[in-house]
Amino acid sequence: MTLVYSPDRPVSQSDLLALYGSVGWSSYTRDPAGLHRAVAGSLWRMGAWDGPELVGLVRAVGDDASIAYVQDVLVRPDRQRRGIGARLLAAALERFAHVRQLVLIADDEEKTASFYRSAGLTDLADEGCRAFVRFPPAGGAACAP
Repeated sequence: MTLVYSPDRPVSQSDLLALYGSVGWSSYTRDPAGLHRAVAGSLWRMGAWDGPELVGLVRAVGDDASIAYVQDVLVRPDRQRRGIGARLLAAALERFAHVRQLVLIADDEEKTASFYRSAGLTDLADEGCRAFVRFPPAGGAACAP
C-alpha cells in the first residue's frame, strides 16, 4: 500500500461520506452537505489517499495564532493500526506547533487516550483544567456516533 498524504487534494462529498460512514460517525453522515461544508471550511486538513480512496483524514479549525482545535482524526477501520492516524496527527501537531493551545475532544476509551498520549498530548484534567461544551438537544454528545 502506497499512501499519498495531501493537504491540497480535493475531497468530495462522497469521499467524506464513505470515510465517516466507515467509522460509524452517523452524526456527520446524516447531513452530507453540512459535512462537506464543514471540511471545506476547516482552517487546515490533510487526507491520506490510497489511489482514489480517502482512507484517513485530520482537520483543524481555529485562528492559527492562539488556538487550533483538531476536530477530526479518522482512519477507515480496515486501515487502522498501520500508522496512518499517527502520521496524520503528527502532521497536525507540526503544522500548528506555533499555536499556543492545541485542543481536541475524544471518546472516553483507553485505546483512544493511549493513542493521544503517545503523540505527546495530555488529558485536560491532568493540567488542572476543565472544559465546557454545549450540544444541541437533538444532536446528542459529540463523542457519540
